[in-house]
Amino acid sequence: MTTPFYVSPQQAMADRAEYARKGIARGRSVVVLQYADGIVFVAENPSRALHKVSEIYDRIAFAAVGKYNEFENLRIGGVRYADLRGYTYDREDVTARGLANVYAQTLGTIFSSAAEKPYEVELIVAEVGEGPEDDQIYRLPHDGSIVDEHGSVAVGGNADQISSYLDQRHRDGMTLAEALKLAVDSLSRDNNGGERSLTAEQLEVAVLDRTRPQKRKFKRVLGGQLSRLLEPAEGGADAEASAESPEGSSSESED
Repeated sequence: MTTPFYVSPQQAMADRAEYARKGIARGRSVVVLQYADGIVFVAENPSRALHKVSEIYDRIAFAAVGKYNEFENLRIGGVRYADLRGYTYDREDVTARGLANVYAQTLGTIFSSAAEKPYEVELIVAEVGEGPEDDQIYRLPHDGSIVDEHGSVAVGGNADQISSYLDQRHRDGMTLAEALKLAVDSLSRDNNGGERSLTAEQLEVAVLDRTRPQKRKFKRVLGGQLSRLLEPAEGGADAEASAESPEGSSSESED
């Protein structure tokens, strides 16, 4: 009888983590930044039908990188959790912290299970508050851990380099145009230190805008408004004044 091949638990978990990290790193990055009136999500994503950023509930949005089918299943589960909790209890009981805990349990269970491969996804769950000090941003890596982020965060692609760039330049009280320009500048940088040019057609942008009078704070920044925001600073103020209609949850994509 042959002796079964043995792999230590530590090595098995390290191999699973490396497998997931490599899958996530192949995707294009998403960055999330706080600005004066809310939270902005910017992703390099030329598709207009398949999104990396979506609304989950009134004040909560979701962003993800990795395998599309895997984070789409998680997004749908998050929408169902939020709708059920809001209907059963109260809309105020649906929070980003609660949603992040649900995602953490799901990702952690899958990662530690030897029966299936780990999910190749990294998530961001954000909730806009009444003021900047009340905003919440949570990053959830493939292993189900939760990281409480402040100011700015990047996932996917060369996230470490982008995060370092954002940490050095992000500041409190930025306008939407300033935050968007910083996000695009960070996404334009490649691993070799060079820069690319990203146009409005290559970007997916959405915000959680605390100044919106309705309960739903999520809106996508599209078309002319996005183009004006990407122009030099003199065009930014007018662009921020225009409003887009809110969108509900929709499917994600990853290239």
